[in-house]
Amino acid sequence: MQDEKKTELFERIPIHKAVAALAIPTILSSLVMVLYNLADTYFVGMVNDSVQNAAVTLAAPVLLAFNAVNNLFGVGSSSMMSRALGKKDYETVYRSSAFGFYCALFCGVIFSLLCTVFKQPLLALLGANKETIRATSGYMKWTVNLGAVPAILNVVMAYMVRSEGAALHASIGTMSGCLLNMVLDPVFILPWGLNMGAEGAGLATFLSNCVACMYFFILLFVKRNNTYVCIHPKKFCLDKAVVLGVCGVGIPASIQNLLNVTGMTILNNFTSSFGAEAVAAMGITQKINMVPMQISMGLSQGIMPLISYNYSSGNHKRMKDTLLFSTRVVLNFMTAAALGYYLGAGSLISMFMENDTIVAYGTRFLRGFCLGLPFLCMDFLAVGVFQAVGMGKNALFFAIMRKIILEIPALYILNALFPLYGLAYAQFTAEVVLAAAAVIVLVRLFRRLEQERQGHS
Repeated sequence: MQDEKKTELFERIPIHKAVAALAIPTILSSLVMVLYNLADTYFVGMVNDSVQNAAVTLAAPVLLAFNAVNNLFGVGSSSMMSRALGKKDYETVYRSSAFGFYCALFCGVIFSLLCTVFKQPLLALLGANKETIRATSGYMKWTVNLGAVPAILNVVMAYMVRSEGAALHASIGTMSGCLLNMVLDPVFILPWGLNMGAEGAGLATFLSNCVACMYFFILLFVKRNNTYVCIHPKKFCLDKAVVLGVCGVGIPASIQNLLNVTGMTILNNFTSSFGAEAVAAMGITQKINMVPMQISMGLSQGIMPLISYNYSSGNHKRMKDTLLFSTRVVLNFMTAAALGYYLGAGSLISMFMENDTIVAYGTRFLRGFCLGLPFLCMDFLAVGVFQAVGMGKNALFFAIMRKIILEIPALYILNALFPLYGLAYAQFTAEVVLAAAAVIVLVRLFRRLEQERQGHS
């Protein structure tokens, strides 16, 4: 099967239109995901209980850990699928999608079981104390113990659908769950509804992820004769080329997210020593800062199929033009966002909780975090290119450099020098170095591709 419209999108449509077709739906779904995270924070904040807000923040590293599985089998299989599409190797596309789906399903079940069996030591590791442990446990019951499988599967299937150019369907599936979550949040969280607090936010998230999964299952059934995404058990195999192709990109992407979890856990543990109000302020700050971050990440993920396809098909000029156009767009936006956040930090924090202490903490936190935004987008774009073309080792190097070499040591050093407030500047410190490294590595990549092209001509 070969869909001419998909081929045209990858090969012939003008760059700006192709990027818009792939990236805008992805960015919108990323924004809706951020909005539903903000909705959790906003509606839990309306309870005006810092313990409930702290519970959502403390559980965040575990939910972020889902991305380790999402990236292993979502990013890994989608990259393999797009590269195989560029080579017109459709059997590999089918096998890659089936491999990614069933491995994600298995890992989701294991993740859920482990978090349930080791719940108490996990809560202690996250920084939950006598004050916050009950609320944190209630939130995690729905989002993790019962919700790991639907949370993982809906993201992995969105990646696979996006890999063949169907970014709009991928985004509709993701957004359907997110929008439902925002509708259910006030009903489950607030006193006029079920009055469940943080646990209600978790229940809303669980139900929403189940609905998103159902959308993708129905989509694949309806389009079963017109899609490259295959989850038929017969196509699942441990073919060496498929396993290595998926894991070669997926494992570094997974490690990157595990390191993000480690960094967030360290950050929350440092913050928790200053009390529930400081933790709540840090959580609100991270959610607000996530809006431009997710736009940047959405763009880098959106253009991945276009980069992968043109890399494999040998159209390196179109690949380079795609990256340059995307860089100009996202760099200008992130610079404007950083300026807006710095100037309006206090007003943004006060939208979520009317607590003078939390607003004071959050204002200073947000002004530190936002400084890294223009540099962070270059890191995201570079890693997206590495994942798209199968350069897993480069992606892994950037992940290790970002967290282990730069950001985590910066957390310890800056917290020692400037207790609590120094934590907000660790990301900025890391991203400045990474942005410079990203430019150098990308220039060398395209120089190598040009030399290879000249050698073949």
